[in-house]
Amino acid sequence: MGRRPCCEKMGMKKGPWSAEEDRILINHIRLHGHPNWRSLPNLAGLLRCGKSCRLRWTNYLRPDIKRGNFTP
Repeated sequence: MGRRPCCEKMGMKKGPWSAEEDRILINHIRLHGHPNWRSLPNLAGLLRCGKSCRLRWTNYLRPDIKRGNFTP
């Protein structure tokens, strides 16, 4: 029992994100925010699952991400 993997749906894209997909995701979040990650890919026109969009935004695209070495 349990949930199926998030990207098991037919037609969902897997693998590396393109610069175009990043641009679409950034623009959509700037205009509309991200209140519901499950519906965001359909609204933005992306062939990704909501979890993939959330992780891409959280780990790579967010403007407030601190990049560089860790400081003690």
